[in-house]
Amino acid sequence: MSDLTTVGDKDNWICWLCDKAVDQDASVNSDLGPSVDSFAATRVKKGSTAVERIAHRQCNTMKGKIAPVVPWPKEIFVVDPSPIFETVERLRKKGGREIIARCPGEQEANEASSWLLDRLSRLAPELTFETQVSSGGGQFVLALKLS
Repeated sequence: MSDLTTVGDKDNWICWLCDKAVDQDASVNSDLGPSVDSFAATRVKKGSTAVERIAHRQCNTMKGKIAPVVPWPKEIFVVDPSPIFETVERLRKKGGREIIARCPGEQEANEASSWLLDRLSRLAPELTFETQVSSGGGQFVLALKLS
């Protein structure tokens, strides 16, 4: 396991799960204190490759109990958004393309697309994603796929 400071510096002290700042001076026993989270980033035939990321202690602990939730921002109007973390995990395992949200207008879809690509660059930096916005039925559909 790597040193807490090394992992925190690599991630700019931003929790990879909730995307909020982690106080590097907080106690590791505090809910909002720093914690190193190891997760299997790639599955290979004889095991997996672990990646270490910085997380709040609370976010890391909750991830063990329930699937992590990466929230969509309130200022971006999306309808029926798919759970981001689960979508990324499915694409990581199977590839392909998934519809991740619907938006009432093209501007909202483009804003959601920009935000999503930025957020995924921190959530899964080892993967490269692209989005596709298409119109249909009076709305705009946002699709996500691995590049």
